[in-house]
Amino acid sequence: MTRPTDSARPDIHTRITRQILAQLEAGVRPWTQPWKASTSVSRPLRHDGTPYNGINVILLWGEAASRGFSRSTWMTFRQALTLGAHVRKGERGATVVYANQVVREETDDTGTSVEQRIPFLKAYTVFNVDQIDGLPERYGEPETIEINPDERIARIDAFFSNCGAEIRHGGGCAYYAPGPDHVQMPPFECFENADAYYSSLGHEMTHWTRHPARLDRDFGRQRFGDPGYAREELVAEIGAAFLCADLGLALEPREDHAAYIASWLQVLKNDTRFIVSAAAHAQKAIDYLRSLQ
Repeated sequence: MTRPTDSARPDIHTRITRQILAQLEAGVRPWTQPWKASTSVSRPLRHDGTPYNGINVILLWGEAASRGFSRSTWMTFRQALTLGAHVRKGERGATVVYANQVVREETDDTGTSVEQRIPFLKAYTVFNVDQIDGLPERYGEPETIEINPDERIARIDAFFSNCGAEIRHGGGCAYYAPGPDHVQMPPFECFENADAYYSSLGHEMTHWTRHPARLDRDFGRQRFGDPGYAREELVAEIGAAFLCADLGLALEPREDHAAYIASWLQVLKNDTRFIVSAAAHAQKAIDYLRSLQ
């Protein structure tokens, strides 16, 4: 069997996009984290407890959901050995990426030396702690957090209040109105549980960050349902997932967003780099909301 040449292998963006497309086509939203029922909700964590960001959150949530992992922490083969543990024989790792750049010196038309920085993604492999034996006790089962879904949660209300957005309640629709610059939400009591309310609010608050006075995010949206609209909705959907994980909530997918999946598929098929970009925009939006606390 011959080893394929580098040019024959799909690049990292294409590999990631194919993975996400396969999940979306199967009706699975990989940013909907899977372990609310038994343990506290979390972003995927590195071996030192640092949370992953951006596209790696989606990749590892998808791996955890499809392979039945119950815990949030991931580490490399070498990191496990350093802790006196070992990855079980035959276990398959998950791919994560990090951004890097190549610096090249080039000469322009005037003969002047110019420094060119070329960004790229580099992949490496990590394993879930469910795949590793001999870890220290601190990597045991995470603490379960009980949340009463029938009551508002003061710490989360405080988070959204600190953002300073105008949040109105009333009617039967949740949306962000960019002209008057306010978020509209149905009353809390109209939602099935607290997670559903805060998931929807997190989605609309991610939209709120796109205002020109804040992050000034614009994908060229012209009308409802066009590619620019689909791109912004994908950013808001992922942003809500990231925020829910940070706040310890389960993302409750909204039925009215199910129709977006077809447009997301089309966007991702036409642009293999956008899922990484969307995750980066979502991360930036949540970082902005957190900076207001």
